[in-house]
Amino acid sequence: MGRSAYAASKAALVALARSWAAEQMPRGITVNVVAPAATETPMLTDPSRGAVAPKRPPLGRFIRPEEVAAAVAYFLSPEAGAVSGQQLVICGGSSL
Repeated sequence: MGRSAYAASKAALVALARSWAAEQMPRGITVNVVAPAATETPMLTDPSRGAVAPKRPPLGRFIRPEEVAAAVAYFLSPEAGAVSGQQLVICGGSSL
């Protein structure tokens, strides 16, 4: 319960990125979204989270920060010059 605002904001982020991608393409600017699932960061063990334990994805482990960084590095590389308006979900199978 209470997830609708979170879901709506994530969907809006993707829609906004796609709109920006279309607007900026004539300038050679690409816009993409990297959407990681639960990532091994201090937030996962933050005591303020209370009793809400993070759920492991089907992969059996949380996403590593370097995996997210590699995706961002790809989007920033010349090899991704023709990729725009896309969302890369790094979820370890949790979105399946």
